[in-house]
Amino acid sequence: MASFLKYLFAGLVRYWLMHIDYWQTISNRVEIATPLNSWKRLIEGVYLYDHNVNPYEGDAFHESPIMLIIFYYIMKKAPFILPLLFTLLDLLTAFLLYRMSKAFVRILKDSQEKIKDEIAEDSKSMLLSNSQLEEASEYVLSVYLFNPYSILNCAGMTTTVIQNLLVAAALWSASGGRRVPACAFVALATHQALYPVLLIVPVAILLADVNKGCNKCSYIRTLLVFVLCWGFLIYISAFIMNGSYQYVYNTYGFILTVPDLKPNIGLFWYFFTEMFEHFRLLFVCAFQINALALYVIPLTLRFKTEPILLATVLIALSAIFRSYPCVGDVGFYLALLPMWKHLFTFMQQKFIVGCAFIITSALGPTVWHLWIYSGSANANFFFGVTLSFATAQIFLITDLLFAFIKREFTLKHGSSREVDGKPAKLVLR
Repeated sequence: MASFLKYLFAGLVRYWLMHIDYWQTISNRVEIATPLNSWKRLIEGVYLYDHNVNPYEGDAFHESPIMLIIFYYIMKKAPFILPLLFTLLDLLTAFLLYRMSKAFVRILKDSQEKIKDEIAEDSKSMLLSNSQLEEASEYVLSVYLFNPYSILNCAGMTTTVIQNLLVAAALWSASGGRRVPACAFVALATHQALYPVLLIVPVAILLADVNKGCNKCSYIRTLLVFVLCWGFLIYISAFIMNGSYQYVYNTYGFILTVPDLKPNIGLFWYFFTEMFEHFRLLFVCAFQINALALYVIPLTLRFKTEPILLATVLIALSAIFRSYPCVGDVGFYLALLPMWKHLFTFMQQKFIVGCAFIITSALGPTVWHLWIYSGSANANFFFGVTLSFATAQIFLITDLLFAFIKREFTLKHGSSREVDGKPAKLVLR
């Protein structure tokens, strides 16, 4: 009953925000809408397609053809259901995250049982009880439903709502050992936004762990199914566009080359606005390698036994470093953090990070108004806030990873800190 009331209240808040006078303001905010996920651009793409104009010939529309055709038919047949549809999709995302966290609890219980004999005697009190594990799922649900970032993302009717749903469905499917749905959902999310391609690594590891088969065979099967699904989606998209692959440049190409430098909460726009043109290719490659490839191998090698933590960190890093991020991306990975509630006592920067989130979230719209409307500030002010916001997120992720390592060390070696009978301090380098 309590969960139903949560869904009902969260849904009513979202639906109400879509019908207030300030809805246009919400849906056009630079923190919420980007050139990739904007509802305004989606409407324009559908309008062009309806009038037999290729929406990919200009620079207005950057969604996949599959999204284009789905919303084309919805707007033709039943446009009045769109606010309700976005609300229900966001609530479904919350439900899938809840179910995924339940599966994570079962996995954590099993892994805790396996290492019981290796735990130091004075650290056994750190083992998680059933009640502690079960309450994590409720926190995941509550954080997603009532996080202002998630609420505003849904109220703005951005297509990030659908991306979050696909990623949540992929994690839920993988945690249950369902290979084909997991790969299909990762492929759909990748086809829409490219950066979710990183998730195939933790999904492959998680599927191998859950299904308890030959790891190498499982990895190969997962990768093969993912490639086939992604290839099929690319073919279907070309079929929708009458056999033309022109859409690839205006979707994947747009994400990778970053031609639209409208300000957002990311790091790309300011650097490429200020940069000399002949250095652009070098820095685009460096930024995209940082977002897509740099962290996958080292993090996988270190956290291969914790695929859900690996997935959480990769989702967070892509939300920080992608070319066109929005608050919906941030709200999604914040909802995953309560699964690691048992690590919070080992985290040292919670207060600093929390304050930074609150301050930058309040300062962002304020500085934007001063810059765009009052003319009493400039781009440096707004970028300073977004840079602080990104820094706070990086501190949060590194603190979480260090907390995991500290807890792992304490479980194996005990909580006492003595070297040669003298008090010692644990320092991570």
